[in-house]
Amino acid sequence: MSAFLEYVPGKSPLHRMNPVAKLGAAALFAVACFCTSSLVFLMALLAAGLALAAMCGMVRQTLGLVRAVLAFSLILAVVQLLTTPAGVQLVQLPWGYIGTGSLIAALTTIVRLAAAAIPLFLVFYVTKTNDLANAAVKVLHVPYKYAFTFTSTVHFIPVFMNDMKGVMEAQTARGVEFDRGGIVQKARLMVPLCVPLLVSSVRKTNSAAIAAEVRGFNLRTAASGYKEYPMRVLDAAALAGGALLVALAVALG
Repeated sequence: MSAFLEYVPGKSPLHRMNPVAKLGAAALFAVACFCTSSLVFLMALLAAGLALAAMCGMVRQTLGLVRAVLAFSLILAVVQLLTTPAGVQLVQLPWGYIGTGSLIAALTTIVRLAAAAIPLFLVFYVTKTNDLANAAVKVLHVPYKYAFTFTSTVHFIPVFMNDMKGVMEAQTARGVEFDRGGIVQKARLMVPLCVPLLVSSVRKTNSAAIAAEVRGFNLRTAASGYKEYPMRVLDAAALAGGALLVALAVALG
C-alpha cells in the first residue's frame, strides 16, 4: 500500500481524459450506486468498475482497495444483518430474526460500497493532483485555496502512511512485536506511535506552508496556471454515461 492514492503514469483513455470529466463521471457513478437497491445492477456496476481498473492497468491497486472497503463494509453488513428482519426466517434472535431479505440487504451494502469506491479512487491513480487542482480552479472556478487544501490532503496520505511504516519498522527492530496478541494489545502498541507521527506531520505541514508562502501562494489566481483543460468527445461521453447510470438506478429503485 505504499502507492496508495499516488499517481501512476499511463496512456489509457482514462489517463487522457479531462480531470474535471473524470471527477464528474466518478461522482455520478457513485451516486448511481446509492440510488438503487437492485443487487443485480450493483453487481453490474462493480464489474464495470473492475473493467475500468483493468483498462488503465490498476487491477492490483483496485483489489487492494476492495479488500480495504470490504473490511469496513462487513461491519455495516453485520449490523444490517442483525437489525433488518426481512424475508423467510433463517435464524431466530432475541430481538427479531435473520431472514433471506436480511442476507440480501447485507450483501447489497457490501457490493454498493465497493462499487462506489472504485471509480472515485481510480481518479487519483490516473490523474496528477496538480492537474486535478488546476482543472477545478480553471473549469469549475473553485477558489484555489480550497483546491490546494484538498489536493494537499490527498498528497500527504501516502506520505504519512510511509512515515508510520518507518516508525513501526524502527520499533520492530527494537523488539516490539506488532503481530502478536489480540486487538486490545495491538491498539496499545499503536498508541505510542502517534507521538512521533504527529511530530513528523507538524514538521512537514509547517515546511509545506513556508514553501507555499515563499512561492506567492496568496497571489495565485485562476489565470496563474498556464495549462488548459479542454473538454473532448470522450469527456462528454463519460459524463453522459454517468448521467445515464443515475437515471437507470433511479428507474430500478
